[in-house]
Amino acid sequence: MLRSIIVSLILSVWLYALPQAINEEIRKSGIAKKDISIYIKEAGKNGKVVASLNEYKTRTPASVIKVLTTYAAALKLGFDYRWPTQFYKDGTVKNGLLQGDLVIKGFGDPTLNDKDLETIVTNIRAKGIDEIKGDIVIDRSYFKVGDKDSSGFDEYPYSAYNAMPDAMMFNERVVTVCVNPKENKVHKKNVDESYKVVNQLEHVNKPCKGKYSWPGVSIDKSEVVPIVLLKGKISKRCGNRNICKVVTKPYKSFYYALKDKLEKEGIKVRGTLKLGKIPQNATMLFTHYSETLEEIISETSKESNNLYARHLLLLLGAKVYGAPATLQKGRDAIVQILKSKGALGEGKLRIDNGSGLSRTSKMNAKLLGYMYDDAYDRYGVRWMETLSIAGVDGTIKRRFRNTVVKKRAWMKTGTLRRVKNIGGYVKNRAGKFYTVVILINSTKAKYRGAKLQDKIIQWLVKTTAKPTVKSPSKIIQKKKPASQNIFSKVKTTVPLKTKGVTKTPTQKYYVQAGSFSKMPNGEYLVKIEALGLRYSVRHADNYKVLIGAYKDEKEARKALEKVREHINAGAFIVKL
Repeated sequence: MLRSIIVSLILSVWLYALPQAINEEIRKSGIAKKDISIYIKEAGKNGKVVASLNEYKTRTPASVIKVLTTYAAALKLGFDYRWPTQFYKDGTVKNGLLQGDLVIKGFGDPTLNDKDLETIVTNIRAKGIDEIKGDIVIDRSYFKVGDKDSSGFDEYPYSAYNAMPDAMMFNERVVTVCVNPKENKVHKKNVDESYKVVNQLEHVNKPCKGKYSWPGVSIDKSEVVPIVLLKGKISKRCGNRNICKVVTKPYKSFYYALKDKLEKEGIKVRGTLKLGKIPQNATMLFTHYSETLEEIISETSKESNNLYARHLLLLLGAKVYGAPATLQKGRDAIVQILKSKGALGEGKLRIDNGSGLSRTSKMNAKLLGYMYDDAYDRYGVRWMETLSIAGVDGTIKRRFRNTVVKKRAWMKTGTLRRVKNIGGYVKNRAGKFYTVVILINSTKAKYRGAKLQDKIIQWLVKTTAKPTVKSPSKIIQKKKPASQNIFSKVKTTVPLKTKGVTKTPTQKYYVQAGSFSKMPNGEYLVKIEALGLRYSVRHADNYKVLIGAYKDEKEARKALEKVREHINAGAFIVKL
């Protein structure tokens, strides 16, 4: 009995011992082993462990925890999900006059920005509205998150990464003040009366460097209308400077920017901003959609966007447990989704806000590695490419640009004071893929931690072990968007009518330009023809206008750009 226990212990030490190369790099780093967690294995749940150290020890994850949020979103909603923002009229339209309010319900689209206003205003005009007699009413009730502008996580509360979520988000809650030192001009990038700018800059004829290279900025929120104060000396030789700060409420910024755009397009607004829920008798005008979830989670991971991660967590909370979304619902939803899909490993997990901008978030290296393995098996390259690609983009673009790791690692990083973490996938020279998690929580983490991680990843890339299992799948069937109906949900049984396609195409990619309760009118279809695009109208529960087919997604995306510019900004690609 004793002999078997001893053999078992020796075997377990041998199986999970660190390779000598990693042990040596740890020794050189000067970081105590107790402060390091390493979990490296062949990618996929059936892969063998290569190196393991403190893999079950609970650590502060920082932003690497974002991948739990983004992966849960992909599992629950599908890569092609699009965030809606709904527009209603509360009243009647006669001779171009809306006798009532324009009502807007936000569902937390974190990407909504000033570039979307042109499409929104075009859609409002398309509904025959030339003047709004009532107010612009904004419904923010989908999120229940309080009214804080900043998380106040550190000494930079007005920095963009500290922005707090809101169901009616706009420009990521950031306002931009543009400074032109050469012409001694200062202006707001967008019309926004919810804050003021006071310019006390002194322009000097000095070289544009040091203290003369950037405006001094302070924020005063003691008044009802916050003030952005520009002060200090700045060189006249400097180029344009954009001051981007979290200052005001996003729904207020959206209101002023929308009203300005409406009036520039000749649509007068007589009323003002009001907050409230959608009236029962209100009629939907249209729905504005975000880009796909795939693009949003890529931005979240590659650029480590805290606000996007917060919004994803809240959206999942509402989808799983019902609106209004709350932090606790979001936390529970992520755990529930990952558990139900068999993607959650063992150990303590505290998600907090989903972004990792937290000292209370906790997890271990093996739990994170388990999730990475599940994503590798389920989605392959499609998932991997939502992460930052070494030497190419995101947070490891520069870090590995001139190394052997370039284009051979797909990672998510996480950094806080005394925290330096990284996790994802690495491909060695022979084409073998590994799941890699290295968590370092130490006073020496900032510089020595990053260097240690780099050395380990470089060593792994240089190994020559050949693949024993198949590489990650490159072609994944995209989930067809569910209920992304752009115009109406009324069912009808009118027979199918088609034009331009006489038989079922063999190609698989289409652009869905619209979905209607009735056969679309001739004017709409003529606009498609004028763009030189081939289309068909297919009928099941409703009428879907499909443009295509195309041999590959690249060709379909070219058509998608035309359709979004000239027909419908909410168009998207489907694969049939």
